[in-house]
Amino acid sequence: MEIIRELREIPNLSLALGFFDGVHIGHQEVISCAVRAAEKLGCQSAVLTFREHPSYHLTGESPNYILTLEDKYKYLEELGVDYVIELDFPSVRNLTPAEYLEGIIIKYFSPRFISTGFNHEFGVGKSGNVKFLSDYQDKYAYAYSATPPQSIWGDVVSSSEIRRFIKTGVVDMASSMLGRKFSVRGTVIKGRQLGKTIGYPTANIIYPLDIVEPPYGVYDVDVELDDGSLYRGLANFGISPTVSNDGIPILEVYLLDYDGNLYDKELKISFTRMIRPEIKFDNLDALKMQIEFDLHSMY
Repeated sequence: MEIIRELREIPNLSLALGFFDGVHIGHQEVISCAVRAAEKLGCQSAVLTFREHPSYHLTGESPNYILTLEDKYKYLEELGVDYVIELDFPSVRNLTPAEYLEGIIIKYFSPRFISTGFNHEFGVGKSGNVKFLSDYQDKYAYAYSATPPQSIWGDVVSSSEIRRFIKTGVVDMASSMLGRKFSVRGTVIKGRQLGKTIGYPTANIIYPLDIVEPPYGVYDVDVELDDGSLYRGLANFGISPTVSNDGIPILEVYLLDYDGNLYDKELKISFTRMIRPEIKFDNLDALKMQIEFDLHSMY
């Protein structure tokens, strides 16, 4: 998969349009629709997107992302996309829907097929929509498909809903909407090593600043090491009030059935479910007893 950050002509593409934060199951259907069309038409597929969330430029604030840009492009490649085309949002934010369609999409990509979500909007003031793209099919000789909403147990899948579930600790519901477990990556740093003194050494990572945060608490997680090996883990995300008062949130993970040195290694930590909120204990013995109870509750 090729990532393109400067506009150039790549004709006859099958395009999926959207920001696709999270690449959740709704996004996957939009993108897969374009990939399937490309296979049928004998052309290449592409995702037309932006590097930064449009709201960053419109409001000065960006919602915390659901996954890193690196992981986003990894999942797009796994879906079979040939190109990711990153547009510079400030350069197109004031274009009308017609100017955007004609001056960007048609001019550079002369698409044979366009796929979007059911609620896709574009152009200045979000004045372009699925009806606009559908109405222009004949004029510009492309076929258009707006994928219907995807739902999980009655809730329509969306990036905003996934963020809400993560922020409230319902990580299992967020994972259902993503089609995979919500996860973060980080490099193991040296901690206070107090976990080792009570028999539960932890690998500590600084939680990524631009990724949406779950509530402070204890989680059942899966851990993937940089060599691809997988382990079950018990994680605490928070400020560890029993042993620390510096107020810096850290993600600490105790790996079950692992004995080795993890310093400076990259971990992928995938959240299965929230076990309990973070608690301040009177002493380390009480903390150790609670950890034993948390571990037992995982089975």
